[in-house]
Amino acid sequence: MNIGIICEYNPFHFGHLYHLNKIKEMYKDSNIILVMPGWITERGELNLIDKFKRTDIALHYGVDLVVELPIKYIQSADYFAKGAVEILNKLKCDTIVFGSESNDIEFLTFLAKVQLNNKDFDNLVKKYVNEGINYPTAISRTLKELYGKTTDSPNDLLGISYIKEIIKNNYKITPISIKRNSNYNSKEIEGKITSATSIRELLKKGKKVKKYVPSYSYKYLHSVIFIDDYFELLKYKIISCEDLTIYQGVDENLSNRIKKYINNSNNLDDFLNLIKTKRYTYNRLKRTLTFILMSITKNYYSNLDLEYIRVLGFNKKGKEHLNKIKKNIDIPLLNNYDNKYLSKDLNINNIISLNKKIKNKKSFIEKEYKEKPIIK
Repeated sequence: MNIGIICEYNPFHFGHLYHLNKIKEMYKDSNIILVMPGWITERGELNLIDKFKRTDIALHYGVDLVVELPIKYIQSADYFAKGAVEILNKLKCDTIVFGSESNDIEFLTFLAKVQLNNKDFDNLVKKYVNEGINYPTAISRTLKELYGKTTDSPNDLLGISYIKEIIKNNYKITPISIKRNSNYNSKEIEGKITSATSIRELLKKGKKVKKYVPSYSYKYLHSVIFIDDYFELLKYKIISCEDLTIYQGVDENLSNRIKKYINNSNNLDDFLNLIKTKRYTYNRLKRTLTFILMSITKNYYSNLDLEYIRVLGFNKKGKEHLNKIKKNIDIPLLNNYDNKYLSKDLNINNIISLNKKIKNKKSFIEKEYKEKPIIK
């Protein structure tokens, strides 16, 4: 079997290790194929460490093949799922396994089918959005109103998006859920298996996280970066830009709010709290500000077709799987940097290199176009 997983590993912690070990227990001798974003996460954060370090960690703990999710799919859950699930389909995955708060695949499939097939659903969602309610809350309220059932748990919502993509495209992929053992959004430490959010909070405060992450993951966490580190650069870009609506996610109303409050803020959290409304969720705002910081415009998102698959690393099993299927993949399979497809990745890497924490900037920048896939 070929098992697909979609993770950011920001950072890789004991919950992720549990997830991988559970998959290996459930599906012995299967290939585990990971789709993972580069620098920017679905929630608009920056990953603490680069994709090659996270690839090394993933391979060390049992993933067989790691590929990158292109930047243009780093949007809301549905777009994130669109790119990731299509990649897994191209790589001949027959199963996708994801963490879930409810761990009720029948319930999640029911909610996915409702969103795809019920015309009243779309109309009611639009009604709530027009009333100034953000999209995720509008979906949750609509499901509750029509069926008396809903979920607002982040991994359940991502799971629904994965299932919708499978159904819409008639992919021959079976969705399987594994019960999550921690609260995804919690900033509080909940024991050995705790959320990535809580671990990031400790790292921000300069506290030790050794007992909350596996040892091979911990060795890479001595020098990490945060989106908060770039607030002064973000502030400059906002103040110096005449038209913020060129950037992905910025409408005229949001542009006005950003311009209005940017000089009243001394850090990213303060700024987010000032511009946040019922319509604009915290995650959407953080993504949008990251797009501004990284100069990602609406034009970049004009084409959402999957144009390539970038390989980040593999072991012997992963290499054998790639050799077996690569002749049947109808888009370029990239093992090296290609400026035609990856120039935006290099631009983002260059911006991230401006962080004062990064000492050897030349080496940091060159890694994006010189690094070969990691082989274990």
